[in-house]
Amino acid sequence: MGNIATTGSPGQQELEALVQMALDEARRQGVDQAEVAASHDIGLSATARLGDVENLEYTNDRGIGITVYKNGCKGNASTSDISADSIREVVLKACTFASYTAADKHAGLADAELMCREIRDLDLDYAWPIDSTAAIAMAIDCEKSALDYDPRINNSEGANVSTNRGTRVYGNSHGFVGSYSKSSHSINCVVLGSANGKMQRDYHYSATRDPADLESVSAIGELAAARTVSRLGARKIKTTKAPVLFVPELARGFIGHAIGALSGGAQYRRASFLLDALGEKIFPDFVSIHERPHLLKGMASAPFDAEGVGTYDRDLVADGILTGYVLGSYAARRLGMQTTANAGGTQNLIVAGNGGDLASLVKQMGTGLIVAELIGQGVNAVTGDYSRGVVGQWVENGEIQFPVHEVTIAGNLRDLYSRIAAIGTDQDLRGGIRCGSLLVEEMTIAGG
Repeated sequence: MGNIATTGSPGQQELEALVQMALDEARRQGVDQAEVAASHDIGLSATARLGDVENLEYTNDRGIGITVYKNGCKGNASTSDISADSIREVVLKACTFASYTAADKHAGLADAELMCREIRDLDLDYAWPIDSTAAIAMAIDCEKSALDYDPRINNSEGANVSTNRGTRVYGNSHGFVGSYSKSSHSINCVVLGSANGKMQRDYHYSATRDPADLESVSAIGELAAARTVSRLGARKIKTTKAPVLFVPELARGFIGHAIGALSGGAQYRRASFLLDALGEKIFPDFVSIHERPHLLKGMASAPFDAEGVGTYDRDLVADGILTGYVLGSYAARRLGMQTTANAGGTQNLIVAGNGGDLASLVKQMGTGLIVAELIGQGVNAVTGDYSRGVVGQWVENGEIQFPVHEVTIAGNLRDLYSRIAAIGTDQDLRGGIRCGSLLVEEMTIAGG
């Protein structure tokens, strides 16, 4: 297989033309409003396990979807066939479906005056000139670095090298048509180790827009192995109440529960533990959550949202107080508000830190539990009740003593958020929520 990377954005002009074609056809069918989204993705993924190729996958996917509104009724249809005849058929199907749906006064496009006026170049698209042979070699080298790290590392779930580039185009009957391209490249490794007849597993990965920013394959493999070794000899602990420290990659999920509760859907359905909480103090004074959609190379950066609304900087939380919800136009209308340009989700949430790195927060914690992995889905989005299985390390006098497993941490998120004692500056940049290590002053820890 040859090099999959191209010098230009994949199919951008063609997709824009297809979107316009679909909008023109919808107009001919007499709909009140219409919106069209099209995408084109090219990718390569290579997985190696125990020194051999386990999986090699190439993708080249295109698709287009159209939503129409007529007399308050909504219909949508989609296809991966982007021929002119297929697009005309999809428009007709969407119009037919609209004739069967109930009218909804809240349905429709976002307001025309909110459409993105300037589609910024956010530095999101980077080709990675790598072919299947090179990707396989990198995956094998990554895994080898892990297997050679320590004799207790004796098995592997494999190492993977993936690259993807894609283009997104959105247009609607307001006359807006916008597009941008983005890339995503990653390397990951998962290995197993054993000691005294007990096995543990752990992983590490690197994910970026620009392949030049990826960690080296040797560093990824070695860290995956080091994390696995750190789990060997894990013990149970007695039930107690103590501080809990989430590592950055888990801290972002802990904060993410609040973001989900602030979504428009959760609010208008009255199914949120942060219901009607706008203006309330949810976090301690030092906690602020900023949305920054225009970060260069950001993993969740976007010039406009899924409805064409121009994205903008704002704060969801300021000095611990909730200052905004997460709304698309439909939810906003249901709530009597205006969209916050979050149709499709948030863009680069930054949780400001007031502490140092993980090591400094371990010392601050004194005695407690470091959470390195969460198990299960024990989060009630309506009540905020939180209960998760944990693998991690027990800390005493600011020093890690031993690994632990088969324990559960529990509490209620409203209470736990108010008990956040510190947030580190060691932000994880690999996702859409940038948060450092997060220390909760006390949680219930159920042991064996």
